[in-house]
Amino acid sequence: MPIRKPNPWNRFWTRSRGGRFTRESWSKRRILERLRRVLRPGMRVLDAGCGSGFFSARFLDEGCRVTALDLSEEALALAREATGGRADAYVREDLLDAEFAARRAASFDLVFSDGLFEHYAPRDQERILSHFRAILAPGGYAATFVPNALSGWTLLRPLLMPGIREVPLRPRRLLDLHRGFSIVETGGLNVLPFRLSPERLLGAHFGMLLYVIARKEEGA
Repeated sequence: MPIRKPNPWNRFWTRSRGGRFTRESWSKRRILERLRRVLRPGMRVLDAGCGSGFFSARFLDEGCRVTALDLSEEALALAREATGGRADAYVREDLLDAEFAARRAASFDLVFSDGLFEHYAPRDQERILSHFRAILAPGGYAATFVPNALSGWTLLRPLLMPGIREVPLRPRRLLDLHRGFSIVETGGLNVLPFRLSPERLLGAHFGMLLYVIARKEEGA
């Protein structure tokens, strides 16, 4: 399948091998806490923009069947290492490709993304979400995590990810992207290095990450 254009992710994941973006962190732990509210053994999961494969490995540990997808060959190599080759497939695909969505129609029970949509223009974000809706089985979930434009963390992210362009999202924009889904849960996550982080008070507005967990209804 033709890929739209070259991107800097191969270089990024080559530099990041063994670094902070491949290891467990407070933000990853809190993402997993939210996901476990809908995650069930046997689910068919698409890790969309799998990166280092951290979450793919955790989904496998939860008894799920996993497809790891990324546009970067280096990311897919890392994901294969992180999962010990246990995933159903490691695929290099362009999420903007309508043919990919058609081939995978109703194939997944959960489509997960962390740090994906902020790297796309608004129109492309909407296109990708429409493809997620197509590849989800009825009753399946889209779990979307993105950096929060209202968080002070956005000032530091460019320093940690040189050469990677991103535009963090606002809460309303993230909700609007999920039109046509039933919203199960939405909010924000802080990454303070404490077991008790003030998510309820501050996360939904100023947390580092925003998230939506949404359900594709029967017949949708």
